[in-house]
Order: sequence, then structure tokens, then C-alpha cells
Amino acid sequence: MTRILVASGFILLILFACKRKTEKEVVLDFYEKGKLNGTVLIVKEGKVVCDTALGYKSFEDKLPLTKDTPFCIASISKPFTAAAIMLLQQEHLLSYDDKAIRYVPDLPVYAQNVSIRQLLNHTSGLADYENVLMVNRKITNDDVLDFLKKQSGLRFPSGSQFEYSNSAYTILGRIIEVVSGQSYKRFIQDKIFTPLKMRHSFVYDAETIPPADRAKAYDADKKPDDYYLLTTGDGSIYSTTGDLYKFDQALRKHQLLNDENSKEMYKLPALKDGKPGQYGFGWYVSDQAVMHTGGVNGFRSIMWRDLGANTCVIALSNMGDAFPVYKFLDEEKKVLKRNK
Repeated sequence: MTRILVASGFILLILFACKRKTEKEVVLDFYEKGKLNGTVLIVKEGKVVCDTALGYKSFEDKLPLTKDTPFCIASISKPFTAAAIMLLQQEHLLSYDDKAIRYVPDLPVYAQNVSIRQLLNHTSGLADYENVLMVNRKITNDDVLDFLKKQSGLRFPSGSQFEYSNSAYTILGRIIEVVSGQSYKRFIQDKIFTPLKMRHSFVYDAETIPPADRAKAYDADKKPDDYYLLTTGDGSIYSTTGDLYKFDQALRKHQLLNDENSKEMYKLPALKDGKPGQYGFGWYVSDQAVMHTGGVNGFRSIMWRDLGANTCVIALSNMGDAFPVYKFLDEEKKVLKRNK
């Protein structure tokens, strides 16, 4: 009887192991359930375990996605804006504790003490324009500045609280232009995309003619819901999973930022209540991992990076709310941990 029980237990263990999903099977499951139309790259301890493109970049024309199809990555643009500011700091062209109004004198008087550091880590107190201005029109950084001028003041004293603000990152975009003497688009291209050979990435602004091979955006019912914003700094970049992995590797290997800034990027500010904030320079930080999500119109994206294990999950979708980014990440993290 004992032998039978042991044998039965062994068989059950084998069956259980066989039923364990792989990282790619999780991706396929989301795709088959209509929750994901996009591209996914998963790297575990330096080894690619999933690199795939599923679905269409244009549903009307039945054009299939490829791994080189650019998607709007929305707020995953913020780590690039933060890196650009850090590059300017490395050239001694600005300091993190400089007041933003020094470079953007059109900022309202109530924001005169807001620092670049506070813009970077979302403790500035500047009101977020997103839920107010986004009414299906092409908003520019000038529109955001006008919006800020109409506010009665900061939402809280700068540096005292964490509150996510797209407005703050449009101001950082303006600072990059003022200090560098270049457009945001040109600076990001020259200082980040070109050196890292991110050949399928670009900044979308008022002068950009979107390439024909980009992904068009749709809602959960596959109805067109394309990108139209013209702000830069907070969410204007199109990229691919492969290019984003190049960015990940460049940050890990200090190819862009020096050792000091590589550490500064992930430091959390101390808030008024004594607790640390949630956000460093362009990244949400938790334990040994950092991440950012992106969402605008029909685009959703996520980039999660385990700093200690050279592991990352990058997913880009052009089917709007159909893609539950956090649920997807949770499932992939469980598989990554279980399949060690």
C-alpha cells in the first residue's frame, strides 16, 4: 500500500509539473482570450524566454504585427525624459535642485520653488492636466502651461507628498529643450536612440509624420482609438520591445548614465510623513524591481525590470482596455518565480 501511495504521489507531481505554464504560454493565453493584441519580450536572467508578436497592427487591413512594429509606449516615455535630464546633469548644464522656473520662466508664480528633482519624482504638487484637457484634441506643451497658469496654486507643498503628474514631465520636456538648444525629439534621438541603435523608436510631435508600419490603436471592441496628443516629455515615444530591451541593458551596464546617476535614478524621496515616496527618476521602485506602465487611447504597455537578476518583462498592446497590464504582469512574475 505504501509503495502504491508513493507511486501515486510521484505521478501527481509529474502531472502537476507538466501543467505548469511557461512564460510564453501565459502570453498565448491572454491572446487567445482576446485580452492581448501586441508584442511581448520576456528575458529571464539574461536569457530570452519569450519574444513574440501576436495579432494585427491594422485590423482594417489585416496587417500582422511584427517584432519591429512601433507602438506608442505612452508613460514609459517618462524614463527616457528622466534619462535625458540626467545626461544634461552629467554635462554640468543643470542641477537637480535648480528651480524649474529658472529654465521655464513662464511657469506660474506659485510654482517658483518647484525643483527639477521634484518634477522627476512626482512630488512637485503641480496639477495633472490629463483628466482635464484630454477631450479628443491635440494638446501641446503650451496648452499644459496655460492649464497650469489657470490653477489657483500647487495641490500641496512641493516635496511633501507623492502625486503622479503628467504636467511635471511636460515641464521637464521643456527644460530639456531650453538647456540643450534642441527640440525634445532631436535630443532623445541624438543622445539615446542613435547611440543605443534603437532603430524602431521615435518621438511623436507636431512635426512627425507617423510611419506606415506603426501600430494603429483600437479599443476593446477593435474600433479605432488612435493616439493624437502632441505633448512631449510625458508620453510621446513610439518604440518596440526589442528597442526597450536595449534601453534596459544600457541602464544596467551604465552605457548612458554614470555610476552616481545610475544609483540616483532609483532613490526614493523622503516625504513629509517620514515615509519614502513611490517613484525615483522616471521609475516606480519596489524592493529590487522597477517598473512603468503606459496607457493612452488604444495603447497599453508595461515594462518591469528586476534589477538584481537581469530579468525583465516588456509588453505592448494596441487594443486598449482589453489588456489588463497588472494582471498580466502578476501572472508572468509568478511563472518566472516558479520556473526557477
